[in-house]
Parts: sequence; structure tokens; C-alpha cells
Amino acid sequence: RSLRPRRLPTRRGAVRGAACGRVWLLLPLLLPGCGLAREGGSVLSCPPKCVCASNIISCSKLALGLVPAKLPRFTAILDLSHNNLSRLRADWTPARLPHLHSLLLSHNALGFISTEAFCHVPHLRYLDLSSNSIKVLEEFLFSQLQELEVLLLYNNQIAQMDRSAFDDMARLQKLYLSQNHISRFPVELLKDRAKLPDLALLDLSANKIKDLPVAALKGLPAWMKNGLYLHSNPLSCDCGLYELFAHWHARQLSSVVDFREELVCSLPQAKRSISVFSLNSQDSLNCSEFKEHMLEAYLGDKVTIDCDTKVRGATTREWVAPNNRRFPEETANSTMRVLGNGSLQIRHVRVEDMGTYTCYAVSQAFNETLYVDVMVHNFTQPGPHDTLNTAYTTLVGCILSVILVLIYLYLTPCRCCCRGNEKLAAQPEDSINSSMLSTTPNHDPEAAGRKGSLSHLTASGPMQGQNGKVKPNSTPEQAARRAQKAHRKMSDPDSVSSVFSDTPIVV
Repeated sequence: RSLRPRRLPTRRGAVRGAACGRVWLLLPLLLPGCGLAREGGSVLSCPPKCVCASNIISCSKLALGLVPAKLPRFTAILDLSHNNLSRLRADWTPARLPHLHSLLLSHNALGFISTEAFCHVPHLRYLDLSSNSIKVLEEFLFSQLQELEVLLLYNNQIAQMDRSAFDDMARLQKLYLSQNHISRFPVELLKDRAKLPDLALLDLSANKIKDLPVAALKGLPAWMKNGLYLHSNPLSCDCGLYELFAHWHARQLSSVVDFREELVCSLPQAKRSISVFSLNSQDSLNCSEFKEHMLEAYLGDKVTIDCDTKVRGATTREWVAPNNRRFPEETANSTMRVLGNGSLQIRHVRVEDMGTYTCYAVSQAFNETLYVDVMVHNFTQPGPHDTLNTAYTTLVGCILSVILVLIYLYLTPCRCCCRGNEKLAAQPEDSINSSMLSTTPNHDPEAAGRKGSLSHLTASGPMQGQNGKVKPNSTPEQAARRAQKAHRKMSDPDSVSSVFSDTPIVV
């Protein structure tokens, strides 16, 4: 009953004070707008009207036109979706946010994003820009996000993409570009593996793409084709497109199996869209039925068979050869071995190596079994000198034949006139042997008479000289005839070279 206050036990007071302190520490985590934590000696508060929980700040559906200022440095997840943000400048967060790894900006009115907008969030791994009004992806737009893994850009108005917009994003794994106005397939994102080496999902569905680089897509590994979504595009029908998607469907790739009904193409003749998988019917293009291609090899070649799994990172457990021999068990004289990437290499291929090879792959998601058919030709591969095109060799042969015919018709050998007038005068111009070589018949009566007289003189004996030629001491009439023959033209049918002349042959 004394007026002095009662003194509580020291131990009980300490427990009560500690319990009260814990309540005050937990209060900022339970009540929105309360103080968060102590950093650098100063107490930071949650932005007005936002909901904060530990390092998560949610400012969604607040009709914000600007990003709240003075965001805590320890912010890891920032949700600004469903607001009225129209521009994202470089100063949207004046302070550096080194711990921010997820930024949600979907369902805003963003139409402009500065190339320096992400300089203060270098460790961002997840960025959601979907359902905005973005029309163009400028050059080096996301180059500062070198640790970004997931980028969502679907449901925008993107019609143009600079080739350097995704440079320096070596860790990007998933890129969502569906429901935009893209008309050109960005083949550089897949073809240059050094640009986006970890990209495993590319969603280009529901755009305006008409043509696909079929040859480039065929060369992609299965784990990339498994995450390449191309459905709901106005593709142009052709047999190459059918063969591409039929192969993907046979491999049970998710990008085709899950969206088989949405894979359509347009026929220009019919002005309608049909399923890609109906192009082999007679009502459409009547494409050849798809068959898996086998690997062809020649005797003595070195062949590498890939274990093309549809899951990245799958490890090859073993290979089974057609003779039921299992690898990687290998003997010293074996011609087959398993490489470090899981492929099977065959050195010095033989005919006995032909058949079906089986690959067993294991991953964290599931196991996969692949079959590869190998056909070996029973001869060596033709060398470079034996690979001339048949049409080319035929053409060369025809040209050479024409040249030889022209030489035969128009280029005559050197005649007696090339040796001068003296030699012409010294030698007789006619002989019985030369007249017999001529293939052109003589229809001149005078020439026939001269030949008859010459034959008479030759057969008479006294006028015959050496080699059957007429002796020079003949009569003056015979000398006149020889002088007349010396001035004959080259086309004279009695000439030795008359077979090369251009005089038509009379039959």
C-alpha cells in the first residue's frame, strides 16, 4: 500500500523488453508503409501506397505516371505493372540498385525506352516489358543487361528490331516476342551462336512472318528447335515448310506437338489458310510423304554421328552399334569412339558399319533414345578430278568436234604455189595418181579429152619418165596444155587438194 511503485524482477523485465523489441522489428514487415530496415545508419521507408515485404516492393495498379523516387537500395523485386508509365528514362532510378534482379513493367503505356535506362540495374535477370506500346527496338537497347536470363516483349507493337538490340546478352535463355508486328524472321539470333549462346526459347508466334529460312532452321540442334515457336503466322505454303515441320513433329518437339493446330499456311491459288501437315494431300501441293533421311558415307571416310537430343545439357550414356556392340567401351584397335560432346565417331568406314545406331541420353527432365540410320556405299568417294559434271564434259566435246570440222573444211594445207613460181614450173602439175585421188567428178569434155591424151602418152612408153611423169621434151602442143594447167584455180577438180576445196560435189 505504499506509494512507491512495485519493482518487477530483473529477469522478467528483460524478457518483456526483448519481446517488445521483436514486435517492433516485425511490424514493418506486416504493415504496408511502415519502416523497412536499417541500412547505412538511416531508416528507409516504403514508397507511398506501395506494398513492401522484405526486399519485395509492389507498386502495381496505382495509376502511376512516374516511378516512385528513393527506392531502397536492397530492393530485389520491383513490380510496377498495370500503371500509366509512358517513358523509361535513364534517371527513372537516380540511385543504383545493385540487388535488383526482377523488374516488372507490363501493362503500361511504354513507348520509349532509353538505351541507358538499365545502367543502374546491371544485375537484372528477369525483365517483363509485355503489353506495352513499344514499336522499335533500338540499337544496343539491352546491351547493358549482361546477366539477363528472361526477357518478355510479347503483346507490343514491335515492327522493327535493330540487329544489335540484343548484343552482349550472353546469358539470355528465353526471349518472348509473340503478338507483335514482326515480318522478318531474325535469323541472326539463332545462326550466330556466339551472340546468344544460351538461348533455348524464342517465341515468334502470332506475328506477320511469311517466309522462313528453312535451310538455316534445319541445321539447328534439336534443343533449340524444341523451343522455337512459329505458330499463328501467315506462312506461305511450300513443300520445304511441310518437310521442316513434319520432321519436328516426328521428333516430338514441343514447339510443333503442342501447337499443331495453329501451324497453318496460306495457299496463293486458293486464297485460304490450311494446316501445314495437309500439304502432302492431293487437294493442296501434293508434297512427298516425309521420311527420315539416313546418313550416307563412303568407304574409308571418317563419320561423326551426333546424339541430337531435344534437351540441352543431356549427357550421352552409351551408343549401341548395329552389331550390338556398346560404347564407350573401346579396345585398342577399335575404329569407333565416343567424343566429349557425346557424338560417336567412326574412323575408316567399312561396309560392315552400315545399319542403325542407337543413342541413350540422360537428363534431369527425362531420358531419350535416338536412332540414326547409316548407309555405306561400297566404293570410295570420288576425288576432285572425277567430279566433273557430265553436261560440262559433253559440251566441251561438242565444241572440240565443231572446231575440228571447221579446220577440216576451211583450213587447207600448203600447196605447191607456196614454194614459188620456179618450183611450180619445174614440177609437172598433173599425174595419173593425183587425178585418181580427186573425189569430184570432171564434167568438162575438154578436160576429159586432155586426160585421155595424157593417158595415151603415158601408156605409149616413149614419153613416160620417172615416177610416171611426162618427159619435158614433149611436143609444143603438150607444153601449151601444161602451161594452161599451171594457171588453174585452186578449185580445179584435177588438183590434188580438190578434196579441201569449196566446190560443191555433183552427184
